[in-house]
Amino acid sequence: MRSVVPVLTTCVAVVVMLAVRNAMPAERASPPVSAQVAAGRAIYRQSCASCHGARGQGAPNWQRPDAQGELPPPPHDRTGHTWKHSDAMLYRLVQDGWRDPFNKTQRLTMPAFKGQLTHDQTIAVIAYLKTLWTPRERKFQREESAQQPFPPGTP
Repeated sequence: MRSVVPVLTTCVAVVVMLAVRNAMPAERASPPVSAQVAAGRAIYRQSCASCHGARGQGAPNWQRPDAQGELPPPPHDRTGHTWKHSDAMLYRLVQDGWRDPFNKTQRLTMPAFKGQLTHDQTIAVIAYLKTLWTPRERKFQREESAQQPFPPGTP
């Protein structure tokens, strides 16, 4: 009888856990992060890799102005500075584009993707970029984003 008690206790615990999980409303469950990251990786390859590199390594000599006086695309991996920006800032950079204030030209050196990428696609790309960072960098970026999260989605 003693050997049956631990087995029964485990079975009851599993049943309770399953019942609680199944009782949660479907709209509260979020999609698996891995699906979001996979979608972000595909979007990155199609829309970002031509400038920022297939693995997020950035353009060569990205810290020095090129012949036009513009800073080349930076890396998105641990060697760059993407991880130093909040979710809100990264979202804004992707959607609205960016002109580095040190550039000699007036054009957006980071093109705007508003109208090309949806709200969810933009967040998916950023979720993928986060996989290129170290745990320390992800922690720093998470702390930056606590006060400046992604903007709410459109209704």
